Amino acid sequence: MIVGVLGYRYDHYSYVRNVIGKVPGIEYCKVKDLYARLNATSQIINRFAKREVLSTFDFNHQFYDFNLNKVDLLHLYNGISYGRTPWVSTFETILPRFRNVVEATHGAAPRFASDQKLHKAINVLAGHACKQIIAMSDCASNMLRAVLVEFGNYREIIEKKLVVMQPPQDLLVTQFDDKGIDLSGPINFMFIGNAFFRKGGWEIVNSFKKLRDQSRYEIILTVVSDLRMDTYATHETSEDIQRAANLMQENRTWIKYFPHLPNPEVLDMMKKAHIGLLPTYADSYGYSVLEFQAAGCPVISTDVRALPEINNNEAGWMIEVPKNWLGEAIYTTGEDRSAIRSAIQKGLEEIVEKIFADRSIIRTKSEKAIDSIKSNHSREDFASRMKAIYTNAVG
Repeated sequence: MIVGVLGYRYDHYSYVRNVIGKVPGIEYCKVKDLYARLNATSQIINRFAKREVLSTFDFNHQFYDFNLNKVDLLHLYNGISYGRTPWVSTFETILPRFRNVVEATHGAAPRFASDQKLHKAINVLAGHACKQIIAMSDCASNMLRAVLVEFGNYREIIEKKLVVMQPPQDLLVTQFDDKGIDLSGPINFMFIGNAFFRKGGWEIVNSFKKLRDQSRYEIILTVVSDLRMDTYATHETSEDIQRAANLMQENRTWIKYFPHLPNPEVLDMMKKAHIGLLPTYADSYGYSVLEFQAAGCPVISTDVRALPEINNNEAGWMIEVPKNWLGEAIYTTGEDRSAIRSAIQKGLEEIVEKIFADRSIIRTKSEKAIDSIKSNHSREDFASRMKAIYTNAVG
């Protein structure tokens, strides 16, 4: 038996990347549930109050539809279902994705503590309706296993459902020469991501300005980011955002800044760039790395979370930052964040100096990045594996 109708919850980018339309022949149907309504109501209350009266974080990652949606199977992203309809879930960090569980992964010595809500969620993961738990990376899989240490009675049952599936990625070029760019003129670097500070945007602009001023390197930097506030890891302020905007404006002769661009246009710009950038403090996965690699751009990234699984010093460049045993960067205190900032800026400067000393490395790493996408992110392989998961879930 194969799924006729598959239920999914949101049209968010992560659902598009990992769920919607990934298996041919299936009807994908958006479903409604109690927690989505609680989430929407809470957001309205918070907007009127102009502060967070009700937290929506946990609502986003729980599902209960009283078994009213007429679908063969549910595929959630970062979610768990309390109903009887068979379901699978793809997750980027940890399940259940409750605020206190995610926060427990932070700091120098992460530790998970059980409570009634977490115990109920673990029971649901072990239950009959939960058919498969799909980690997007080995890092995510290991984080869930770390939680399960506290739940010995459920550990074996849940681990049998746990698999790792990297997201699919279509190639944008098949070889470096398809890009139509040369290595003799300015080198074009590109950064994309709305969380400008968390993803290392400030360090990029500062380091590149220093390299241009002191070493006279011919650097062109393209930045696509709306500079919105995102204090998750870096604790930036409105003054920091204004300072970044001013710095890019002052250096607009070599920094091309775009608050927003349509995705097709971003992908076209990637194909014209030499090198991608994601020197991030905190990212659960890093979709932009796959997109850059598919466009023949080797990537400079940090080594947090899943990034060492999709980037390395053969196909790109890695910057080591202080991390805990789960692979999460340690950014709890001001001193922690300062250490990461210094590591990123030093790493960027050293890598760029090596690139300008031997530009041919761009072509070499570009070809290896393209090969990595071919080998590890095939759309056909992903669809085949997902179809098998769906078939087993409803069979």
